[in-house]
Amino acid sequence: MCGIIGYIGEKKALPIILKSLKKMEYRGYDSAGVALVENDKLIIKKKSGKLDILKKELKDFKNNSTIGIGHIRWATHGEPSDLNAHPHNDCNSELTIVHNGIIENSNELKKSLIKKGHIFKTETDSEVLAHLIEEYYKNNKLEEAVKIALEKVNGAYGIVVFSLKEEKLVAARLGSPVVLGIKNKEYFVASDVAALLPFTKEVLFLEEGEIAILDRQGYKIIKLTGGESIRETQTVDWSLDEVEKDGYDHFMLKEIMEEADTVRASMRGRVILEEGDIRFGGLIDVMDKLKEIDRIIIVACGTAHYAGRIAEYVIESLVNLPVEVQYASEFRYREEPLDKKSLVLAISQSGETADTLAAIRKAKENNVLTFGIVNVVGSTIARETDAGIYNHIGPEISVASTKAFVSQLVIIYLLAILLGRQRKLSRQQAIEILDELNKLPEKIETITAQASKIDEIAKKYYEANNFIYIGRKLNYPIALEGALKLKEISYIHAEGYPAGELKHGPLALIEEGYPVVAIIPQDKVYKKTINNLEEVKARLGKVIAITNEEDDLIKKVTDDVIIIPKTLEILNPILTVIPIQLLAYFIAKRRGCPIDQPRNLAKSVTVE
Repeated sequence: MCGIIGYIGEKKALPIILKSLKKMEYRGYDSAGVALVENDKLIIKKKSGKLDILKKELKDFKNNSTIGIGHIRWATHGEPSDLNAHPHNDCNSELTIVHNGIIENSNELKKSLIKKGHIFKTETDSEVLAHLIEEYYKNNKLEEAVKIALEKVNGAYGIVVFSLKEEKLVAARLGSPVVLGIKNKEYFVASDVAALLPFTKEVLFLEEGEIAILDRQGYKIIKLTGGESIRETQTVDWSLDEVEKDGYDHFMLKEIMEEADTVRASMRGRVILEEGDIRFGGLIDVMDKLKEIDRIIIVACGTAHYAGRIAEYVIESLVNLPVEVQYASEFRYREEPLDKKSLVLAISQSGETADTLAAIRKAKENNVLTFGIVNVVGSTIARETDAGIYNHIGPEISVASTKAFVSQLVIIYLLAILLGRQRKLSRQQAIEILDELNKLPEKIETITAQASKIDEIAKKYYEANNFIYIGRKLNYPIALEGALKLKEISYIHAEGYPAGELKHGPLALIEEGYPVVAIIPQDKVYKKTINNLEEVKARLGKVIAITNEEDDLIKKVTDDVIIIPKTLEILNPILTVIPIQLLAYFIAKRRGCPIDQPRNLAKSVTVE
């Protein structure tokens, strides 16, 4: 969950490293550091806190080194501090390392290294790796020392190492992403494509168990198991503009405001409206296998898990296949009966989520068909699944996911139509849904146009300490997502419930002024949910409703109403989620919270 960067080339390394770290700040912001060469000595500068603190420290620092590494940290082992910040050294301050991941056997390794005379300065598992490489560097080249050291390691890592003795960078990955960037006589290595976009679009993703050696002449990739790996680079289609704020105060607001285009991008080139059919290029080779599946297991974490819960309703309704949705972190440890007629579908924005990746690998060990819905091209889940679908919505920078969630929903609907058309779904039913999906971008724009109104509602409630979100059927997962968004970015305690469950416990919390957000479009369970709101009002709670029109029923039981356009009942979640995203955003903004970088969280959770 940290960001790593390395550079070797003809330009000064420091400005490149700092600019790259800025692009990865959403991955971690507990501390940051850089390592460079000066007068044949290793110079390390690192500070706890956000990157700007380090940049101030380096304001008057002059350095001409054309090789260096950098790191931005989200702490796992060792509290955030100047000392525990990366990079980490060996005993002689000749070798340095930046690391993303967790070394699970670091305690055992550390004890062994101490017996051999190594002196440790920090609490981190990453420093253990630096000393382990040092131990094997005495009679070997740097890449050989790295290879031997990694053979002793249990856990996950994405690393970059360099030494004063050799003008090269050595990078490696296992369970944590590493990508190379190539540009003429400049070579980059990072944990995130976003870090490379200011400099190059030509990239190469390291596979599991690979080591890259970059020097001033080029690069080479070898395998931990032996032998060289030869692959071509690929061109990233994200633009630098896509990772800039475009005048918005926060990436989160920018990404919410992009959601109409997100729907368009997620559908583009995939819908054959007149036939009621869907074509995904990534599924062409498995279309016959899809006809044979009789069960779908969806594995995901966080917001992606809630997209999976909506998929459960949608696929069971349109396809008539049983669907289970499991937290990937639980699925990997369950004794789940799997067979060749099962499909395991992983949903992950980054395509690097450690628990979701582990779930996919478990499925593959059982010879089960695996799919991925991911946004990052070339990510590990995209490469390791049997087939998959890209979101193609550009980078999502804010830690709290918004536009990726909407895209995941769109792709879920398209996938359900594809599977349904193989089974019971009629052409006319499919056309009706697809036609309405095509209309959603304009309807989304009518919701985002209400941002100032939603901000005024936020003004009434931003000082509350607790919220409850409720919904029924497809909008129960939206209630869960609404509560998660508020928790993530405003630090207000919030819970999501099925509306019918209020009277089975949560109603005890309602007192005068207690805010309840109700996702209540005028669907088949509209009047049922009105009854639940009556229960809240009878106890003097405050009700914020998201619905289609302010009729007499809703006026009676609400304090504030956000109006969304009508659509097919099955598509409501794409519209109902947008007001709850905006409400969370404006509440967090009024509370002065760091919206794009909430405390204790990171965008891509690449450790267990």
